[in-house]
Amino acid sequence: MTQAAGAGSRMAEVARKTNETDIKLSFGLDGTGSVNIETDVPFLNHMLDLFAKHGQFDLTVEARGDVDIDDHHTVEDIGICLGQTLREALGDKAGIKRYASVFVPMDEALAQVVIDVSNRPHFEYRAEYPSAQVGSFSTELVHEFLWKFALEARITLHVIVHYGRNTHHMIEAVFKALGRAIDEATAIDPRVKGVPSTKGVL
Repeated sequence: MTQAAGAGSRMAEVARKTNETDIKLSFGLDGTGSVNIETDVPFLNHMLDLFAKHGQFDLTVEARGDVDIDDHHTVEDIGICLGQTLREALGDKAGIKRYASVFVPMDEALAQVVIDVSNRPHFEYRAEYPSAQVGSFSTELVHEFLWKFALEARITLHVIVHYGRNTHHMIEAVFKALGRAIDEATAIDPRVKGVPSTKGVL
């Protein structure tokens, strides 16, 4: 794991290689939505692109995995790597807003993402999809990705899909809301002096 130095350059990168996956990922919080994503899971590529564009993050992902078995290991490990880079990029978290609650509609679907950059990893997920698959992508992997992301980022993450009829739209709303919520929660607030916690540390 490496972190960029210098003010205003909150970014980090990680390389993770196992017997199941080989991943290189870089993530910049204070970006412009510049995205370069190459994985073996096309639907996840699409969701990560939405996440980064709507959060205005710079994101590069190169990932290869054992998708001949299924997409599980690749999706899980990308979630792990993204969470690790978010945590590293935040540094000591001085000056951040810390909290965010964001609703995003996608046509008939409505998703809500609530975040506390708390250093206490917790994940709550309320979503019922009409379909078990979107193309070749298993919808149960959305939970797997988000849980591992929250765990490694050490954030409290609540994801609620209030309603929807189209599974693609519902998941798309989740990833857009996730990007916007992380952008808001990690934004620097000039009124915040030091770390936004009565404990003095996050």
